Amino acid sequence: MKMKKITALALALAMALSLTACGGNGGNAGNGGNTSGGANAGGSNAGGSNAGGGSVDLSGLSVTCVVPYDAGGGTDAVMRGLADAAKGSFKNITVENRSGAGGATGMLYGAQAKNDGSIVTMITVELATLEAMGNNAGLTYTQFKPIMMVNSAAAAITVKADDDRFDTLEDFIEYSKSNKVQVGNSGIGAIWHLAAAGLAKTAGTEFNHVGYDGANGAITDLLGGHIDAVAVSYAEVNSFVQSGDLKVLAVMANDRLEAIPDVPTCKECGYEAVLGTWRGLGVPASTPDEVVDELYRIFSEAAESDAFKEFMANTNNVIDIMDGESFNTMIGEQLELYTGLVEELDLKIG
Repeated sequence: MKMKKITALALALAMALSLTACGGNGGNAGNGGNTSGGANAGGSNAGGSNAGGGSVDLSGLSVTCVVPYDAGGGTDAVMRGLADAAKGSFKNITVENRSGAGGATGMLYGAQAKNDGSIVTMITVELATLEAMGNNAGLTYTQFKPIMMVNSAAAAITVKADDDRFDTLEDFIEYSKSNKVQVGNSGIGAIWHLAAAGLAKTAGTEFNHVGYDGANGAITDLLGGHIDAVAVSYAEVNSFVQSGDLKVLAVMANDRLEAIPDVPTCKECGYEAVLGTWRGLGVPASTPDEVVDELYRIFSEAAESDAFKEFMANTNNVIDIMDGESFNTMIGEQLELYTGLVEELDLKIG
């Protein structure tokens, strides 16, 4: 089959999002270089120095970790796992779900919170994609001081296991060219929306994109037969694949995932589509650097703990650590890249 390409811009984006640790074994803590590169594309509020630990004592602090999506999705799972690993470092630590507007509601809440380290937000790739789409509700990455990146994941095109229409990605693509197919995602303007839209563009077809406040709602509707497919991370559908309820047709990674070695990449199927998400921690931009440094020390140690590594391995999530300054640079670069991709796909909303 002749390889179909979305444009040089999308290929550049794909390279920026290439996941060298896409095996999902959670064993690559500290390998954050696979999603970064180049100069800062904007924003003066760089992350804290993250150099050698902080000079403040946060052991008496009660910390709330904000997840900008519904409970049950990949972002929620990673945050809860990390919070559990860090629980001995604070007076107490809780996780709070504040979903809405494709993640903008929760991230805006976190950006406008107190700057004493008591509110830590799980910031995601939607911090860039929503602004690129124009439906960010005033949210921009310069409102945050990133602490660290924690995790990355590629999109997996997933359908019901008993759906006889689709045994391969090619079946799905060809069917979509003469039938309306509904593909669920974690929110309009979110990364899984862009991933599915990018695949459709490369394949010369169209999908009907159905947005939810997080991946869990999309997966639930797929299980119920209300939509035809989802484009989310493999970690988010893993349990249902293992139970025999869902099947993955292809992954939007450079290489096959170790967890599902028999499932091809979209590239192998003839579609140059490599897109994925990242997740990390952020605090309001006005947060003192010494507070950010101490939070980095605490959460990076938690991310390197055996308990968190085991949790991530068991849930097929990849640990992908990057310090705050590098993370901030990457987010700026990603905003530029996604702005170009949104224009290329004609997805601009506002």
